[in-house]
Amino acid sequence: GIYLGARLAPRLDGYLDVEMARGNGISHASGLAGVTNGDVLRQGTADLGSGPYVARAFLRLTLPLGSDVDAVTRGVDQLAETVATKRIEVSAGKLAASDLFDVNRYANSTRTQFMNWGLFQNTAWDFAADTRGYTNGLAVSWVTPRVALRAGSFQMPRQANGNVFDSDLRRARGDNVELTLTVLPGSGAVRLLAYQNHARMGDYRVALTRALATQTRPDIVADDTPGRRKRGVGLSVEQPLADDGETGAFLRMGRDDGTTESFAFSEVEGHLSGGVQLAGNHWSRRLDRIGVAALRHTINDAHREYLAAGGTGFLLGDGALRYGPETFVESYYRAQVGPNVQIGPDVQYVRNPGYNRDRGPAWVTSLRANVRY
Repeated sequence: GIYLGARLAPRLDGYLDVEMARGNGISHASGLAGVTNGDVLRQGTADLGSGPYVARAFLRLTLPLGSDVDAVTRGVDQLAETVATKRIEVSAGKLAASDLFDVNRYANSTRTQFMNWGLFQNTAWDFAADTRGYTNGLAVSWVTPRVALRAGSFQMPRQANGNVFDSDLRRARGDNVELTLTVLPGSGAVRLLAYQNHARMGDYRVALTRALATQTRPDIVADDTPGRRKRGVGLSVEQPLADDGETGAFLRMGRDDGTTESFAFSEVEGHLSGGVQLAGNHWSRRLDRIGVAALRHTINDAHREYLAAGGTGFLLGDGALRYGPETFVESYYRAQVGPNVQIGPDVQYVRNPGYNRDRGPAWVTSLRANVRY
Protein backbone atom coordinates (compact mmCIF):
# COMPACT_ATOMS: atom_id res chain seq x y z
CA GLY A 1 0.00 0.00 0.00
CA ILE A 2 0.87 3.66 -0.50
CA TYR A 3 -0.65 6.01 2.06
CA LEU A 4 -0.75 9.74 1.30
CA GLY A 5 -1.91 12.69 3.37
CA ALA A 6 -1.83 16.46 2.96
CA ARG A 7 -3.00 19.60 4.73
CA LEU A 8 -5.48 21.08 2.21
CA ALA A 9 -6.57 24.07 4.26
CA PRO A 10 -6.45 25.18 7.90
CA ARG A 11 -7.99 22.34 9.96
CA LEU A 12 -8.75 20.29 6.83
CA ASP A 13 -6.69 17.20 5.90
CA GLY A 14 -7.06 14.91 2.92
CA TYR A 15 -5.96 11.26 2.72
CA LEU A 16 -5.58 8.87 -0.20
CA ASP A 17 -4.62 5.20 0.23
CA VAL A 18 -3.84 2.92 -2.71
CA GLU A 19 -3.43 -0.79 -2.00
CA MET A 20 -2.89 -4.04 -3.86
CA ALA A 21 -3.81 -7.46 -2.41
CA ARG A 22 -2.90 -10.80 -3.96
CA GLY A 23 -3.29 -14.43 -2.96
CA ASN A 24 -6.12 -16.29 -1.26
CA GLY A 25 -6.91 -17.42 2.25
CA ILE A 26 -7.30 -21.05 3.29
CA SER A 27 -10.30 -22.46 1.34
CA HIS A 28 -10.65 -18.99 -0.21
CA ALA A 29 -11.31 -17.58 3.29
CA SER A 30 -14.43 -19.69 3.84
CA GLY A 31 -15.46 -22.36 6.36
CA LEU A 32 -14.73 -20.23 9.45
CA ALA A 33 -16.51 -17.31 11.06
CA GLY A 34 -13.14 -16.29 12.51
CA VAL A 35 -11.06 -16.30 9.33
CA THR A 36 -7.43 -16.77 10.33
CA ASN A 37 -5.89 -13.97 8.23
CA GLY A 38 -7.46 -10.53 8.30
CA ASP A 39 -5.61 -9.38 5.18
CA VAL A 40 -7.13 -11.94 2.79
CA LEU A 41 -10.28 -11.32 0.78
CA ARG A 42 -13.33 -13.52 1.10
CA GLN A 43 -13.79 -14.01 -2.64
CA GLY A 44 -10.10 -14.13 -3.56
CA THR A 45 -8.48 -11.89 -6.15
CA ALA A 46 -10.08 -13.74 -9.08
CA ASP A 47 -13.37 -11.93 -8.47
CA LEU A 48 -11.94 -8.51 -7.70
CA GLY A 49 -8.86 -8.32 -9.88
CA SER A 50 -5.28 -8.34 -8.66
CA GLY A 51 -4.28 -4.77 -9.54
CA PRO A 52 -4.10 -1.64 -7.37
CA TYR A 53 -7.30 -0.13 -5.99
CA VAL A 54 -8.26 2.95 -3.98
CA ALA A 55 -8.86 1.84 -0.41
CA ARG A 56 -9.50 5.23 1.16
CA ALA A 57 -10.09 8.73 -0.19
CA PHE A 58 -11.50 10.97 2.52
CA LEU A 59 -11.39 14.37 4.19
CA ARG A 60 -11.04 15.11 7.90
CA LEU A 61 -12.12 18.47 9.31
CA THR A 62 -11.02 19.32 12.88
CA LEU A 63 -12.78 22.09 14.79
CA PRO A 64 -11.16 23.09 18.12
CA LEU A 65 -13.39 23.67 21.15
CA GLY A 66 -10.72 24.94 23.52
CA SER A 67 -7.14 26.20 23.82
CA ASP A 68 -5.47 23.10 25.35
CA VAL A 69 -3.62 21.03 22.75
CA ASP A 70 -1.98 17.63 22.26
CA ALA A 71 0.68 16.54 19.77
CA VAL A 72 -0.40 13.73 17.41
CA THR A 73 2.36 11.62 15.89
CA ARG A 74 2.65 10.79 12.22
CA GLY A 75 1.10 7.51 11.07
CA VAL A 76 -1.01 5.88 8.39
CA ASP A 77 -3.88 8.29 7.65
CA GLN A 78 -2.63 10.69 10.30
CA LEU A 79 -0.46 13.77 9.73
CA ALA A 80 1.85 14.86 12.51
CA GLU A 81 0.06 17.84 14.01
CA THR A 82 -1.14 19.59 17.13
CA VAL A 83 -4.84 19.22 17.90
CA ALA A 84 -7.12 20.66 20.55
CA THR A 85 -7.85 18.22 23.38
CA LYS A 86 -11.50 19.27 23.06
CA ARG A 87 -12.64 19.20 19.45
CA ILE A 88 -15.11 18.08 16.82
CA GLU A 89 -13.87 15.88 13.99
CA VAL A 90 -15.78 15.30 10.76
CA SER A 91 -14.62 12.53 8.40
CA ALA A 92 -16.27 12.04 5.01
CA GLY A 93 -15.49 9.99 1.90
CA LYS A 94 -14.32 6.47 1.23
CA LEU A 95 -12.87 4.76 4.31
CA ALA A 96 -13.32 1.80 6.63
CA ALA A 97 -15.91 2.15 9.38
CA SER A 98 -13.51 0.14 11.55
CA ASP A 99 -10.98 2.97 11.26
CA LEU A 100 -13.25 5.02 13.52
CA PHE A 101 -15.30 2.57 15.61
CA ASP A 102 -14.35 -0.38 17.85
CA VAL A 103 -10.68 0.55 17.92
CA ASN A 104 -8.51 -1.11 20.56
CA ARG A 105 -4.88 -0.44 21.36
CA TYR A 106 -3.97 -4.11 21.79
CA ALA A 107 -6.14 -5.82 19.17
CA ASN A 108 -6.77 -3.68 16.13
CA SER A 109 -4.24 -4.38 13.36
CA THR A 110 -4.00 -7.67 11.50
CA ARG A 111 -0.63 -6.54 10.12
CA THR A 112 1.09 -6.00 13.46
CA GLN A 113 -1.07 -7.67 16.13
CA PHE A 114 -3.55 -10.57 16.04
CA MET A 115 -4.44 -11.93 12.61
CA ASN A 116 -7.84 -13.54 13.29
CA TRP A 117 -10.89 -11.57 12.21
CA GLY A 118 -12.37 -11.90 15.68
CA LEU A 119 -9.27 -10.51 17.37
CA PHE A 120 -8.77 -7.30 15.42
CA GLN A 121 -12.50 -6.45 15.31
CA ASN A 122 -15.75 -7.29 17.05
CA THR A 123 -17.20 -9.89 14.68
CA ALA A 124 -20.73 -9.40 16.06
CA TRP A 125 -20.54 -5.89 14.59
CA ASP A 126 -21.64 -6.52 10.98
CA PHE A 127 -20.14 -3.21 9.89
CA ALA A 128 -21.01 -1.68 6.52
CA ALA A 129 -18.37 -2.59 3.94
CA ASP A 130 -17.66 -4.07 0.55
CA THR A 131 -15.68 -7.31 0.18
CA ARG A 132 -12.39 -5.49 0.81
CA GLY A 133 -13.74 -3.85 3.98
CA TYR A 134 -14.28 -0.28 2.76
CA THR A 135 -17.36 1.90 2.36
CA ASN A 136 -18.53 5.48 1.74
CA GLY A 137 -19.95 7.63 4.46
CA LEU A 138 -19.80 10.36 7.07
CA ALA A 139 -18.79 10.32 10.74
CA VAL A 140 -18.86 13.10 13.35
CA SER A 141 -16.92 12.87 16.62
CA TRP A 142 -17.02 15.02 19.78
CA VAL A 143 -13.74 14.43 21.59
CA THR A 144 -12.58 15.46 25.08
CA PRO A 145 -9.75 14.04 27.23
CA ARG A 146 -12.11 11.80 29.22
CA VAL A 147 -15.18 11.31 27.02
CA ALA A 148 -15.73 10.96 23.29
CA LEU A 149 -18.96 10.46 21.36
CA ARG A 150 -18.91 9.32 17.75
CA ALA A 151 -21.72 8.78 15.22
CA GLY A 152 -21.45 7.62 11.62
CA SER A 153 -23.56 6.40 8.73
CA PHE A 154 -22.16 4.35 5.84
CA GLN A 155 -23.29 2.68 2.64
CA MET A 156 -24.24 -1.00 2.62
CA PRO A 157 -23.67 -3.34 -0.35
CA ARG A 158 -26.62 -4.47 -2.48
CA GLN A 159 -26.04 -8.11 -1.53
CA ALA A 160 -24.17 -9.98 1.18
CA ASN A 161 -20.40 -9.73 0.74
CA GLY A 162 -20.99 -7.62 -2.36
CA ASN A 163 -18.87 -4.95 -4.02
CA VAL A 164 -21.67 -2.79 -5.45
CA PHE A 165 -23.19 -0.35 -2.96
CA ASP A 166 -26.91 0.22 -2.65
CA SER A 167 -27.81 3.83 -3.52
CA ASP A 168 -31.16 3.72 -1.69
CA LEU A 169 -29.84 5.31 1.50
CA ARG A 170 -33.28 5.44 3.08
CA ARG A 171 -33.38 1.62 3.16
CA ALA A 172 -29.69 0.69 2.86
CA ARG A 173 -27.14 2.08 5.30
CA GLY A 174 -25.23 1.22 8.45
CA ASP A 175 -25.78 3.59 11.40
CA ASN A 176 -23.33 3.51 14.32
CA VAL A 177 -22.97 5.31 17.65
CA GLU A 178 -20.09 4.82 20.08
CA LEU A 179 -19.30 6.29 23.50
CA THR A 180 -15.68 6.19 24.72
CA LEU A 181 -14.88 6.68 28.41
CA THR A 182 -11.21 7.08 29.35
CA VAL A 183 -11.81 6.31 33.00
CA LEU A 184 -9.66 3.27 33.79
CA PRO A 185 -6.20 3.53 35.43
CA GLY A 186 -3.31 4.44 33.15
CA SER A 187 -5.58 5.96 30.47
CA GLY A 188 -7.50 2.72 30.01
CA ALA A 189 -10.63 3.08 27.94
CA VAL A 190 -14.11 1.58 27.70
CA ARG A 191 -16.04 1.83 24.41
CA LEU A 192 -19.75 1.14 24.11
CA LEU A 193 -21.01 0.61 20.56
CA ALA A 194 -24.54 0.32 19.16
CA TYR A 195 -25.41 -0.16 15.51
CA GLN A 196 -28.34 -0.70 13.19
CA ASN A 197 -28.00 -1.86 9.60
CA HIS A 198 -30.63 -1.34 6.94
CA ALA A 199 -30.12 -3.50 3.86
CA ARG A 200 -31.55 -5.87 1.26
CA MET A 201 -31.25 -8.81 3.67
CA GLY A 202 -32.81 -12.24 3.99
CA ASP A 203 -34.50 -13.54 7.15
CA TYR A 204 -33.40 -16.96 8.42
CA ARG A 205 -36.84 -17.91 9.76
CA VAL A 206 -38.59 -16.91 6.54
CA ALA A 207 -36.04 -18.83 4.45
CA LEU A 208 -36.54 -21.93 6.61
CA THR A 209 -40.33 -21.72 6.40
CA ARG A 210 -40.21 -21.37 2.61
CA ALA A 211 -37.82 -24.32 2.29
CA LEU A 212 -40.07 -26.51 4.44
CA ALA A 213 -43.10 -25.64 2.31
CA THR A 214 -41.30 -26.40 -0.96
CA GLN A 215 -39.21 -29.35 0.32
CA THR A 216 -35.99 -27.63 -0.80
CA ARG A 217 -32.83 -26.40 0.87
CA PRO A 218 -33.20 -22.96 2.44
CA ASP A 219 -31.70 -20.08 0.45
CA ILE A 220 -31.22 -16.87 2.39
CA VAL A 221 -30.34 -14.88 -0.74
CA ALA A 222 -33.67 -15.78 -2.40
CA ASP A 223 -35.41 -14.09 0.54
CA ASP A 224 -33.53 -10.76 0.23
CA THR A 225 -35.94 -7.89 0.87
CA PRO A 226 -35.08 -4.16 0.91
CA GLY A 227 -35.24 -2.27 4.18
CA ARG A 228 -34.73 -5.11 6.65
CA ARG A 229 -32.75 -4.36 9.78
CA LYS A 230 -30.06 -5.84 11.98
CA ARG A 231 -29.24 -4.40 15.40
CA GLY A 232 -26.34 -5.06 17.72
CA VAL A 233 -24.19 -3.82 20.59
CA GLY A 234 -20.52 -4.10 21.46
CA LEU A 235 -18.15 -3.49 24.36
CA SER A 236 -14.41 -2.90 24.00
CA VAL A 237 -12.01 -2.43 26.92
CA GLU A 238 -8.28 -1.66 26.81
CA GLN A 239 -6.23 -1.55 30.00
CA PRO A 240 -2.55 -0.51 30.04
CA LEU A 241 -0.60 -2.43 32.67
CA ALA A 242 3.09 -1.46 32.35
CA ASP A 243 5.87 -0.22 30.05
CA ASP A 244 4.17 3.12 29.24
CA GLY A 245 1.12 1.22 28.12
CA GLU A 246 2.93 -1.11 25.71
CA THR A 247 2.08 -4.00 28.03
CA GLY A 248 -1.66 -4.27 28.49
CA ALA A 249 -4.85 -6.30 28.26
CA PHE A 250 -8.05 -6.10 26.24
CA LEU A 251 -11.61 -7.45 26.30
CA ARG A 252 -14.34 -7.41 23.67
CA MET A 253 -17.97 -8.52 23.84
CA GLY A 254 -20.65 -8.25 21.20
CA ARG A 255 -24.14 -9.39 20.34
CA ASP A 256 -26.51 -8.83 17.42
CA ASP A 257 -30.13 -9.92 17.03
CA GLY A 258 -29.23 -12.49 14.36
CA THR A 259 -32.68 -12.67 12.81
CA THR A 260 -31.54 -11.27 9.49
CA GLU A 261 -28.74 -12.44 7.24
CA SER A 262 -25.07 -11.99 8.08
CA PHE A 263 -24.28 -9.41 5.44
CA ALA A 264 -21.00 -7.52 5.44
CA PHE A 265 -18.38 -8.87 7.86
CA SER A 266 -18.77 -12.39 9.26
CA GLU A 267 -21.34 -14.98 10.34
CA VAL A 268 -21.37 -14.27 14.09
CA GLU A 269 -24.13 -13.28 16.52
CA GLY A 270 -22.21 -13.61 19.79
CA HIS A 271 -18.60 -12.51 20.35
CA LEU A 272 -16.34 -12.81 23.41
CA SER A 273 -12.58 -12.26 23.26
CA GLY A 274 -9.75 -11.19 25.50
CA GLY A 275 -5.99 -11.23 25.68
CA VAL A 276 -2.74 -9.53 26.55
CA GLN A 277 0.16 -7.81 24.83
CA LEU A 278 3.61 -7.93 26.44
CA ALA A 279 6.39 -5.49 25.56
CA GLY A 280 9.91 -6.77 24.90
CA ASN A 281 11.47 -4.59 27.62
CA HIS A 282 11.44 -7.67 29.85
CA TRP A 283 13.88 -9.61 27.65
CA SER A 284 16.01 -6.68 26.39
CA ARG A 285 14.06 -6.31 23.11
CA ARG A 286 12.25 -3.04 23.79
CA LEU A 287 10.43 -2.87 20.45
CA ASP A 288 9.37 -6.53 20.25
CA ARG A 289 5.90 -7.69 21.26
CA ILE A 290 4.17 -10.92 22.28
CA GLY A 291 0.39 -11.33 22.12
CA VAL A 292 -1.86 -14.12 23.42
CA ALA A 293 -5.65 -14.12 23.14
CA ALA A 294 -8.75 -16.34 23.15
CA LEU A 295 -11.97 -15.95 21.15
CA ARG A 296 -15.43 -17.50 21.26
CA HIS A 297 -18.09 -17.16 18.52
CA THR A 298 -21.75 -18.21 18.70
CA ILE A 299 -24.80 -17.99 16.43
CA ASN A 300 -28.48 -17.91 17.37
CA ASP A 301 -31.09 -20.66 16.94
CA ALA A 302 -32.44 -19.47 13.58
CA HIS A 303 -28.96 -19.30 12.04
CA ARG A 304 -28.10 -22.75 13.45
CA GLU A 305 -31.27 -24.31 12.04
CA TYR A 306 -30.63 -22.68 8.67
CA LEU A 307 -27.14 -24.19 8.41
CA ALA A 308 -28.30 -27.54 9.77
CA ALA A 309 -30.98 -27.69 7.05
CA GLY A 310 -28.32 -27.31 4.35
CA GLY A 311 -28.40 -23.54 3.93
CA THR A 312 -25.25 -21.60 3.08
CA GLY A 313 -23.96 -18.11 3.82
CA PHE A 314 -21.08 -16.25 2.22
CA LEU A 315 -18.65 -17.97 4.62
CA LEU A 316 -20.36 -21.06 6.01
CA GLY A 317 -22.37 -24.10 4.95
CA ASP A 318 -21.50 -27.80 5.27
CA GLY A 319 -24.87 -29.21 4.26
CA ALA A 320 -25.43 -30.23 7.89
CA LEU A 321 -24.49 -29.01 11.36
CA ARG A 322 -23.76 -30.54 14.75
CA TYR A 323 -23.51 -27.23 16.55
CA GLY A 324 -20.76 -26.10 18.89
CA PRO A 325 -19.33 -22.65 19.64
CA GLU A 326 -16.39 -21.76 17.40
CA THR A 327 -13.37 -21.08 19.63
CA PHE A 328 -9.81 -19.92 18.98
CA VAL A 329 -6.55 -19.35 20.79
CA GLU A 330 -3.96 -17.21 18.99
CA SER A 331 -0.39 -16.22 19.86
CA TYR A 332 2.10 -14.11 17.92
CA TYR A 333 5.62 -12.78 18.29
CA ARG A 334 6.63 -9.56 16.53
CA ALA A 335 10.35 -8.87 16.28
CA GLN A 336 11.60 -5.43 15.22
CA VAL A 337 14.46 -5.81 12.74
CA GLY A 338 15.98 -2.39 12.11
CA PRO A 339 13.77 0.69 11.85
CA ASN A 340 11.46 -0.48 9.04
CA VAL A 341 10.96 -4.26 9.26
CA GLN A 342 8.89 -6.43 11.60
CA ILE A 343 8.83 -10.22 11.35
CA GLY A 344 7.58 -13.12 13.45
CA PRO A 345 5.44 -16.27 13.75
CA ASP A 346 1.74 -16.57 14.49
CA VAL A 347 -0.03 -19.73 15.71
CA GLN A 348 -3.79 -20.29 15.93
CA TYR A 349 -5.80 -23.21 17.32
CA VAL A 350 -9.46 -23.55 16.33
CA ARG A 351 -12.10 -25.83 17.77
CA ASN A 352 -15.43 -26.49 16.02
CA PRO A 353 -14.62 -24.66 12.75
CA GLY A 354 -17.77 -23.17 11.27
CA TYR A 355 -19.66 -24.08 14.52
CA ASN A 356 -19.49 -27.75 13.51
CA ARG A 357 -18.42 -30.36 16.08
CA ASP A 358 -17.76 -32.76 13.19
CA ARG A 359 -14.90 -30.56 11.95
CA GLY A 360 -11.51 -29.80 13.43
CA PRO A 361 -9.78 -29.16 15.67
CA ALA A 362 -7.24 -27.41 13.46
CA TRP A 363 -3.93 -25.59 13.77
CA VAL A 364 -2.91 -22.69 11.51
CA THR A 365 0.67 -21.42 11.55
CA SER A 366 1.93 -18.33 9.76
CA LEU A 367 5.10 -16.33 9.30
CA ARG A 368 4.42 -12.63 8.88
CA ALA A 369 6.62 -9.82 7.62
CA ASN A 370 5.74 -6.13 7.67
CA VAL A 371 7.90 -3.63 5.82
CA ARG A 372 7.05 0.06 6.09
CA TYR A 373 8.81 3.36 5.52
